Formats: sequence, structure tokens, C-alpha cells
Amino acid sequence: MKEFLEYAENHAAEILGTLRHMVEMESFTSDKAATDLLGGFIKGRFEELVARVRMVPQEEVGDHLVVDVGEGCEQTLLLCHMDTVWPTGTIQERPFRVEAGLAYGPGILDMKAGIAVAMHALETLRAHKEAPQQRVRIIINSDEEVGSTTSRQLIEEEAKKSAQVFCLEPGAGTEGALKTGRKGVGMFQVKVTGRAAHAGNEPEKGISAVEEMAHQILRLHSLTDLARGTTVNVGVVQGGSVRNQIAPFAEALVDLRVTTMQEAERVESEILNSTPVLSGAGVEVIGGLNRPPMERTETTALLLNSIRRFADPLGISLTEAQVGGGSDAQFAAALGVPVLDGLGGVGEGPHADHEYIVVAELPRRVALLASILAGK
Repeated sequence: MKEFLEYAENHAAEILGTLRHMVEMESFTSDKAATDLLGGFIKGRFEELVARVRMVPQEEVGDHLVVDVGEGCEQTLLLCHMDTVWPTGTIQERPFRVEAGLAYGPGILDMKAGIAVAMHALETLRAHKEAPQQRVRIIINSDEEVGSTTSRQLIEEEAKKSAQVFCLEPGAGTEGALKTGRKGVGMFQVKVTGRAAHAGNEPEKGISAVEEMAHQILRLHSLTDLARGTTVNVGVVQGGSVRNQIAPFAEALVDLRVTTMQEAERVESEILNSTPVLSGAGVEVIGGLNRPPMERTETTALLLNSIRRFADPLGISLTEAQVGGGSDAQFAAALGVPVLDGLGGVGEGPHADHEYIVVAELPRRVALLASILAGK
């Protein structure tokens, strides 16, 4: 509705103020205390909107939040996360600032802007005495940046109950394209064992774990197939302890990205069944697929087309994109539920020092989500 857009634009300063407050409340995934403080703020804001909020306690990460708004037989699920990749103290190094229509700050795009959009979309509906067309449940978890290990079950349980799922991760690029496809993400640890020996006196008695790891890295990287959209990257390597010893151990962390489950199963098997090249060396691989691929389906296309009728009157042209990064939307998509991702902030630089949002797009995103939820 155009009225929603007019209202959101008139309250743009308030929306940005909410976002600034959340950016300045740091929430590094590993800092439970800080993340819980932010969670308390978010809980209070949603409760002001007459939402029902329950906390899902966690021991090592921040407590997850589940927000319920409205009534109805069918459920719309919104996915957000409050944790960021930025260690506590980053805000002192890179404080929130606005320059030339862009707002900067750690975690502003990924994805505190999405939480602000959800809050103010509900506030916009309340101001217009409108209720969501379906019951709305919002999951705001605190461990998305490390794989959603403690929240995945919650997300999947709620996705199964939902008619549609919208993830408020940032849109793709400066167009803010909605994400209709995401690559699956695999995470592996490779452990190599050898035999220690003096590098000068008795090198022939040693088995170099570092040399074996070099063979493993070359083989793993050979699994990359850009034509299929498959990438294997050894991102972290550690081995040995001193210069003059044949290294008895080495470890590596491996990232896998794939576009289909069939490809995921093929490459995962290749990685897990790695064998040593050097006689006497040992190779152990642990890990697997963390997030299944989110493949563009007919139901995805239908959902995208259905919400274009809300975007067009607002002057918003919704495009789509397939991306390599992972999100919680993939857990829902793997269950066959219609999912659209990227309804949060518009900007660039997630996980980067120059991370920013386009300020003028915030009220447009608020109005779009409010229109989708109201069905008008």
C-alpha cells in the first residue's frame, strides 16, 4: 500500500535510529552476554508492538527469540539473526556513521537492518490498524554466523508449520535483488598424521604430515568445478611446530559450495573418503554439509510473482539472484516450503570493513514487508 510507504518515509529517522541502536549494541556470536543484551532490547521492542515473545535459552550463544503476532490458521515465518561476525570492540574502531546517504557500521547490513525492517513493518501495520493476513512467527536466532547449530531444529520445526517463509537477510547487491537460490555449504576438518624425525640428522625416518597435507590440498582443490558452480577451498592450514623437525601433524579447514543436492552428495563423498599419498601417513576427515542448497523451484517463482503485486504499487522492481553465501532460508527450502530470501537491507559489504546500507531503501523495505504481511 502506498499509505504504508508514505508512513515509513515519514518515520525514516525513527527506523534509522532503531537500527543505529542495534548496531551500537554489539553481538559477536561468541559473546553471549553482549548478544543477550541486544536480545533483551529486541524483545522489549516487539512487546511494545503487542507481540508475544518467548526466549529459547542457550548456554554458549545468545538466547534465541520467537515472536508471535496476529492470529489465523496459516503461518508466515520470518527469519532473522542477531549475531554478527564482528568481535566485541569493533564499534570503537568503526563507529556508526552516515555519509552521502549510506549508513555504515559492523553488522548493519548482515543483518540488523533486517530486524529493524521487521520491527517497523509491524509498527506500520499497527499505526494503520491493520492486522497480518496470516499468523506471523519470527525467529531471531543468535548463531547463524557459525552454522545455526543450536537453532536449526527450531527453524525446521516452524518452517514445516508455515505456508511461506521470508528471510530478512540483505538483498543481493545495490539492486536489493531477492535471493531465489543459494549454494549449499559444507564444512570439513582434515587431520593428517605423520612421524616426527630430525630434519637434518634422520629425515629418512620421518613422515612429513605437512608434505602429505600438500598432496591433500591439491586433490581437494581439483574437485572445484566452476561450470557446475562447485567450489572447494582450503582456507586454513596448520602443521608442525618447529623448523627443524619433520612435521608429525597437520590440520586444515575446508569450505565446500554446491548448487544441487546431487552435487553435494558426490563431492562430500570425495572429501570424506580422502586417502593418504605417502606411505605411513594417516588422513582423517570429519564434517559434512551444513546448509543444503536452496534451489530455485516452481514454488519459489510463484511466491516471487505473488509478492510483486505488492511491490509494483510502491515503485519497487523486484529482481532475483542466485548467490554463493549461506543463510537459514536454506533449511526451510530443503523441506519444500516456499521461501524467499533477501527482504532485509539493501547495500554491500557483508562481513567486510566497508559494510553499509542505502538509507533511502529502509522505509521502502519496511513498506514492502508490511504490504506482504497485510496482503494489500
